[in-house]
Parts: sequence; C-alpha cells; structure tokens
Amino acid sequence: MSDIAESAVVYPGTELGESVVIGDNAVVGKHPVLGKRSTARRDELAPLVVGAGSAILAGAVVFAGSRLGRDVIVGDQACVRERCELGDEVVVGRGSLVENDVTIGARTRIQANAYVTAYSTLEEDVFIAPGVTTTNDNFMGRTEKRLDLLRGATIRRGARVGGGAVLLPGIEIGEEAFIGAGAVVLRDVPPRAVMVGNPARQIREVPDEELLGR
Repeated sequence: MSDIAESAVVYPGTELGESVVIGDNAVVGKHPVLGKRSTARRDELAPLVVGAGSAILAGAVVFAGSRLGRDVIVGDQACVRERCELGDEVVVGRGSLVENDVTIGARTRIQANAYVTAYSTLEEDVFIAPGVTTTNDNFMGRTEKRLDLLRGATIRRGARVGGGAVLLPGIEIGEEAFIGAGAVVLRDVPPRAVMVGNPARQIREVPDEELLGR
C-alpha cells in the first residue's frame, strides 16, 4: 500500500510499487511540454514506473517514461525528467535536476542542487556533491553540428565528484576517480586519479583504503 499525500498529483497510468511514498505537492508521471527548438525526443512515453519502497518527496517532479528502482529517494523539490533509468537505492538530493535520457546506477548519491545534464551515464556507487554541474553541448545551442555531438558525462563506478565541480561535455570520469571541489574538468580522467583545480590536473591516486570493496 502506497502513502500518497492529498496534495500530490499522480498521472493516470503511473505504476507504483509497494510502500511507495509520494509527498506533499509532488507531481508524478507528468508529460513534458517541449519548446519548438528543443532537441529532446518527442516520441510517445511509457508510464512512469516507481519501484517498491521508493519515496518522491515534497514538491518533487518525476516525468513519464522513466523507471525508478527499489528504495529510490527523490528529495524535496528535485526533478527527474523523461526516459531516465535510476537503479535501486539511488538518492537525488533536494533541488537537484536529472535531465532526460540519463542512466544512474544502483546506490549512486546525488546531493542537493546538482545538475545532471541530458545523455549522461552515472554508474553504480557514484557520489555527486552539492552544486556539481555537468554539460553536454560544446556549441551552446549554435549550429546544427551540435546535434550529432550532444553527450553528457560518463562517470564510472565508485567515482566521486566534489562540490561545485564542472564537467565539460562528453567527459569520462574513470572508475574510483576523485574530483576535488570546484574543479573544472576539461578532458577524460583516468581511473583512481585525484584531480583538482581549473583546469583540473592530477595530483595523485586514490589510496587503496578508500577504494570500494571488490
């Protein structure tokens, strides 16, 4: 049995698992309204699927066409757009935005006010600190050439991205890498690399004792 606040809006067709919580003024299963020049796909969307034990909290918005695994938390005033796949136990923190066509692996945590741009991939056990910004368009809306090159970040298993860091379009962050707070990442990052600064540079490797269990 799900717990749905009286002020929440759950659109028809939305599939809710057992023990799902929908908070005050949350909007669940809505369809996007796209601008005339939007590059997002316009195909028909499947219903939103929300796994058992998940919680979509006060004022959050989750779009149709996405799938949330078990025990996912979408925090207050956060938003998950269409065609996103969130694995089990993912956390999307307060005020964060996950744009369309994003894949997020199990147990990944996205802290408050982060921005995960469209066409990004975050693997399992990734940590995204508050205020992180990812990008996907080197042309910033100019020229048709950009349409074939739109690509967000790929952040591999166990990588950590510090507060306020900025990742340029198409960047790959290697497994278990560590991006320091405020870093601006211009190019791919090797596995286990510790990167700091603007532009980001490697200063050492993540020590063995900080690595995830294998």
